[in-house]
Amino acid sequence: MVGFKPTDVPPTATVKFIGAGTAACIADLFTFPLDTAKVRLQIQGESKSAAEMTTSKYRGVFGTMATMVRNEGPRSLYSGLVAGLQRQMSFASVRIGLYDSVKQFYTKGSEHVGIGSRLLAGCTTGAMAVTFAQPTDVVKVRFQAQANKPGPSRRYNGTIEAYKTIAKEEGIRGLWKGTLPNIARNAIVNCTELVTYDLIKDFLLKNGLMTDNLPCHFSSAIGAGFCTTVIASPVDVVKTRYMNSVPGQYKSALNCAVTMFAKEGVTAFYKGFMPSFLRLGSWNIVMFITYEQLKRAMMIARV
Repeated sequence: MVGFKPTDVPPTATVKFIGAGTAACIADLFTFPLDTAKVRLQIQGESKSAAEMTTSKYRGVFGTMATMVRNEGPRSLYSGLVAGLQRQMSFASVRIGLYDSVKQFYTKGSEHVGIGSRLLAGCTTGAMAVTFAQPTDVVKVRFQAQANKPGPSRRYNGTIEAYKTIAKEEGIRGLWKGTLPNIARNAIVNCTELVTYDLIKDFLLKNGLMTDNLPCHFSSAIGAGFCTTVIASPVDVVKTRYMNSVPGQYKSALNCAVTMFAKEGVTAFYKGFMPSFLRLGSWNIVMFITYEQLKRAMMIARV
């Protein structure tokens, strides 16, 4: 058996809360370049004319990463990492770490957990997480979107400066820009990601196909990553475009979506799909495996 064995005592809410945030940060360290490439592909074309859209700067996930390294240096792949880690520590701790507790609250401690209770728990923790962590997401997206060059083309030079500049130029509301599309996205992501992982894992264990071990966690995570990417990509693209936009560019998230459709067609909503899947798939694998092992390690340490 690889990794820690399941403990007799189930992990506490505190262990899950800390474990989820830590595991998400570790997953971000491995997959952040894919996330940055996804953001660049998603915003590509939003400020171009119809003639300019025929020549794209970025082509494909690895082509995007290669172009960024060539033009901006290797560090550009990790632009916004500090805000990204801040986001995961505050965001994943709530949406993933509190999922089981909220699920038990809705089922009133019953052993039978229906799909409705799982979906409701996913929506609840997803919305709660956005409320706490939205400013970190706004700063992360803007860092990833900007060209990593000095001079006027660079909007922000540091994480703290970014928070201060956004609050000064756009008001406190600027730090919560895109909250509604982000709540929509994370309700979808949380329901798809956590509920799919939950269901696949339960199915594998109850039917005796696998034991509660690394192969089971790996299979559940990759399945959850693919389902999440297919369902959440359109909302994710709109969220990225809207949060990265300058004041006045879009009237609302809905206006952003309508403008995208009018200028670029339905395929715009699936821009960056491959990096999204590569990122979400790999992120899910690293995060869920690390999370399961951290929960077990912390419970063993408590004994």
